[in-house]
Parts: sequence; C-alpha cells; structure tokens
Amino acid sequence: MNLIHAEGLTRTFGDNLAVDHVDLEVAEGDIYGFLGPNGAGKSTLVRMLCTLLLPTSGRASIAGLDVLTQPGEVRLEIGVALQDASLDPKMTGREIVTTQGRLFGLRPAEITRRIDELAPLIDMDAFDRLVGTYSGGMRRRLDLAASLVHNPRVLFLDEPTLGLDPPGRLRVWEEVRRLNHDLGMTVFLTTQYLEEADTLADRVGIIDHGRIAVEGPPAELKRSIGDDVVVIRTDGHHHEVAQVLGELPGIDRVETFDNEVRAVTKHGGQALSPVAVALDRAGIRVDELALHTPTLDDVFLDVTGSHLESGEA
Repeated sequence: MNLIHAEGLTRTFGDNLAVDHVDLEVAEGDIYGFLGPNGAGKSTLVRMLCTLLLPTSGRASIAGLDVLTQPGEVRLEIGVALQDASLDPKMTGREIVTTQGRLFGLRPAEITRRIDELAPLIDMDAFDRLVGTYSGGMRRRLDLAASLVHNPRVLFLDEPTLGLDPPGRLRVWEEVRRLNHDLGMTVFLTTQYLEEADTLADRVGIIDHGRIAVEGPPAELKRSIGDDVVVIRTDGHHHEVAQVLGELPGIDRVETFDNEVRAVTKHGGQALSPVAVALDRAGIRVDELALHTPTLDDVFLDVTGSHLESGEA
C-alpha cells in the first residue's frame, strides 16, 4: 500500500514554476530520501504534502486521505519536523511535548508514556529547562520528539540532522531506524547529507528544476551510472597484472595506465579477494589494492550537473 501518493502535483509562485507536475509514490514502511539542489522545489513539495501549502494543480493523498479536501484528517496521520521549527523559548521542553500531545487528544497518562518512549531522543537533563537555553541541536531533537508524540503513521523530516554534531546525528539516525523497523513508520526524509540518504533510505528521489529527475533504491541508482573498479598499483609489471586479471571470471574489462591497472566489474566487493589471490599466486607484488564504487554524489552530479551543497566534509 502506498501511504504517500502524488499525481501531477504542481505549484507556481507568479511566473516561477517551483514544482512541475510531480508524480510520487511512497510505500507503507519505506524510508524515502529526498535530495535536490537549493531552490529545486524540495521544501515546496513537502509543504504541499503536509497541507501547509495549497497546490496550484494536481492531487495528493496521505494514507488515502486527500490533502486538499481532508487536511484535518491528514494532519492526524502525520508528524512533521520542518527545518524552521517554531518552539516557544519561554516554555520548557516538557511543556512543548505535553501541549503537542494534548492538541492531538492524548490523555495525560498516554503523554507520560510517550515521553518515556522518546527519552533516548530527548536530553532529559534539559527537558525541564526553558527552550530558550537550548542549543540548536537540542531544539532539533525536541522538535522531532514533539512531532512523534501522537505516534503518526507518516513522518516528514526536513533536514533533521542539520547543524547537529556527529553524536547527535547518530542519535537521530538510530531513532529513525527504530521508528521504521520496530513500529513500521513511513518516513519522508529531505536531507543534504548524502551519507544520511544512503544509510537510511530504502528509495531515493532527486528533484531538479521542480521535477523528479531520477528515483530508486540507492544501490540501483549508483549502479546505473557505472561499475565498480578494482585499482591495482605495482612497481611495474602492468602487462602481467592485466593478463592475470583478464583471466578472472566477473572482470568485464581491464584498463592499463601509467601507474596503475584497473579491473572493471559489477561486483567489486566480491572481486577483491580473487584478485588478491590471483596476483599473489602469480608472484606479483602489489603496492596498493583499492576498490572504487559509485556514490550518491556521483548520481547527483550526473543528474543535476553539480555536487550537492552540504555541510559534510
């Protein structure tokens, strides 16, 4: 069953076509990673799906509920943690999560139980302090906790780890995995961290100039733009290396350069050991043996013509 469905979804701002007839399907229980350059239409699309912005044309539904005609019902099924979270600095973290729970009709005992369940995500030492004293990372985690208090079927996350330090980012990743694996929650994740999409997402979509240019499982997308390459560097003997590699099964072609030999294969991880064993048996001393595989950044570059601007080193 598809919990997120969009058909011809379009949004214009004057003469600017921000989202251009997007068709989208996200299956129940999937984590969908959504990538795109700045200004490509990511946030506009997410806001339409979350009922925060009306489409110019097209239609969309969440859990079978129409975002145009049933926005109230849609909001009961979704949790939303947007990048520009509005948290009252004069409330405590506990007050914010409790208020959110009450707005969704939860009883006090249910709210207490949910707070206990969300404790790994929340900094409990700061939970009763004013939000105005929180760091940016603490605010992000609190906003995520508030969006989860009513246990939604679909969770929309817009740059959930932006500005977090590595331990904070890993904590959010662990919580997203838990929500997805243990509770079956469907997650729509926009991110500028390619590692985040590659690690968490079952499927990835890349939007460019308002249209989804490519989508699919990360492994398939990476495979679509090129094969793996096993790189061998030796002190000479390139002709002998190429001859040995050319006789191995699974090696599609061998390329020789001034300082290295490259074996192109579709399954680089499986080829490393046979390559090393074959060269050792041939008595060829290897200075360096490395595996190069396509990355999501290569896919992004192939689709958009530029690298994704992010905070990653």
